[in-house]
Amino acid sequence: MLFAFIGTDKPGMLQTRLDVRPDHVAFLNDLNARGILKFAGPFLDKDEKPCGSIVVVDVAERAEAERIFSSDPYAKAEIFAMTDIKRWNWVFNNPDA
Repeated sequence: MLFAFIGTDKPGMLQTRLDVRPDHVAFLNDLNARGILKFAGPFLDKDEKPCGSIVVVDVAERAEAERIFSSDPYAKAEIFAMTDIKRWNWVFNNPDA
């Protein structure tokens, strides 16, 4: 099942995001190597600076997705003001279809 994590950064968290980014990328690379990560990337503000994240994983149940997302270094660094996890159906341009 696909689950999408959507996070919106707190104001003033750009430097923290940049500082934590190497650990975040390593975390995502590990998920990717294990076949869990479907895609991920930052949302951008009007100045093209990162201001949030979307991460989509393929796992058996929501609890596993919640565990993964709470383990992300960005989540541990508390950069997000708001987060949401939604079950997602990839209809168009799904490479697995």
